[in-house]
Amino acid sequence: MTDEIKLVLFDMDNVLCDYDRGKRVARLAELAGTSNEFVHNAIWDSGFEQLGDSGALDAEDYLRGFGERIGYPLSLAEWVEARRRSMQADRAMLEIAGQLRRTVEIAILTNNTTLVADHIDTLLPELRPLFGSKIYTSAQFKTAKPDPRCFRLCLSELNVKPETVLFVDDLAANVAGAREAGLFAHHHRSAATFRQALSERGLLAAG
Repeated sequence: MTDEIKLVLFDMDNVLCDYDRGKRVARLAELAGTSNEFVHNAIWDSGFEQLGDSGALDAEDYLRGFGERIGYPLSLAEWVEARRRSMQADRAMLEIAGQLRRTVEIAILTNNTTLVADHIDTLLPELRPLFGSKIYTSAQFKTAKPDPRCFRLCLSELNVKPETVLFVDDLAANVAGAREAGLFAHHHRSAATFRQALSERGLLAAG
């Protein structure tokens, strides 16, 4: 039906993997000898994580600031390990990605610090065989979803036009941002509904 789609662009957390922030927070709290609530407030409720996602802080400053906020000199290895604990591959979605790549390009755009892309082979090793080098974090574009600029800069890097891209994300705001940038977009709820949407577009066989 829609042979104009040349690339499917995936969000990562809660699309290609189940992301449980609680597990990450618990590990960080354990390391810092403090409470889960303190860590969550210091990093997520304070807006600090957004500074990393948007590239306002480079990787070094982000990691140092992260440790300062939780009151513990967090090492890179510890940050990666805590992040890894929170992620579990969604096998059904990875299977769909594997099928798609036979006929269209596939890539990832995730709201995250560049540390995630730099250490993706440790965090979620299942991604590299499917996506190769096309794993992008918002921080490298100095902005974050749902800002339409984030999508446009990513597509410029990929050298594709917005009207040839289908984006999939679990957050409605990001879906809206993608559409504002001129992409087609799917609000992700399950692998089954995503497969159905792809089937309706002629991108995957039904079933």
